[in-house]
Amino acid sequence: MESNKMKAAYRKEYGAPESLKIKELEIPKIKGNELLIKVHAATVNRTDCAVLSGSPYIMRIFTGLLKPKLSITGTDFAGEIKAVGNKVDSFKVGDRVFGFNDSGLASHSQYMKISADKALSLIPEKSSYEEAAASLEGVHYAYNFIKKVEINEGDKVLINGATGAIGSALVQLAKYNDAYVTAVGNSKNIELMKSLGADKVIDYQTEDFTEDKLKYQYIFDAVGKSSFAKCKNILKADGVYISSELGSLGENLFLALITKISSGKKVIFPVPSDIKGSIEFIKKLIEEDKFKAVIDRKFPLEKISEAFTYTAGGQKTGNVVLKIN
Repeated sequence: MESNKMKAAYRKEYGAPESLKIKELEIPKIKGNELLIKVHAATVNRTDCAVLSGSPYIMRIFTGLLKPKLSITGTDFAGEIKAVGNKVDSFKVGDRVFGFNDSGLASHSQYMKISADKALSLIPEKSSYEEAAASLEGVHYAYNFIKKVEINEGDKVLINGATGAIGSALVQLAKYNDAYVTAVGNSKNIELMKSLGADKVIDYQTEDFTEDKLKYQYIFDAVGKSSFAKCKNILKADGVYISSELGSLGENLFLALITKISSGKKVIFPVPSDIKGSIEFIKKLIEEDKFKAVIDRKFPLEKISEAFTYTAGGQKTGNVVLKIN
């Protein structure tokens, strides 16, 4: 008889990676419209770091003001359905599925439950569990950058932070839209950026991309380490700057409102939405061989604190994957 216990990454309060402990808990029980998932892989991403620390504080509106609503961390997963509720007709036992929720899914565990109507889908046949898990969080945010603008064939797009989870996805999505892409990243990843399709590569360790000679229709700051003010010089007269971060004192929200009602160069803040749509889109691209997840390192569940520490350091390439079952 199988055990009804599972291992999971557990915490009681918001805190640092060291606050996470591997704890033995009961496998969740499911109701009518729920699925029981045996989790094979997940990622430890920037969203997870915010959920763990409760910072920026705005995250707590969704994850719990004083303490986390979910004791188990994890926002994405790729796994196998082990049981379905009696009201589920869209999935069956044995299906390979992947999904994401930026507020948390308690997926850093051997088993998890999720409602069948949440943001999840069947994993493309050609994808492993690890590749599927690495095709969610960063891709969702990248796709929300792309959806905020209209990229035409030949438009010049610069992507700062082109080797992170969001940035590596942005390079591929921009090329999918037939843009001319300049990728900004570090020295060790020059060849990676070229392999993702970048037409031009800038090594930020030896060159200041804001002094580039080209003028860009769109600048996507996938790491939030630049600013509209620094990038204005290389934007076209009607160019757009989009950042993954709020900016100093929340300036990107303010600038998005101000520039919206003025002519010329603009700031757009990509409030992420429609996770289901993002998953279906990336599933389509994977099936068309138009997207490949970038994976930096893999950690076992038992070393989850190390995985969080590495991700929080801000130097990862692509995705950090957690191997669970």
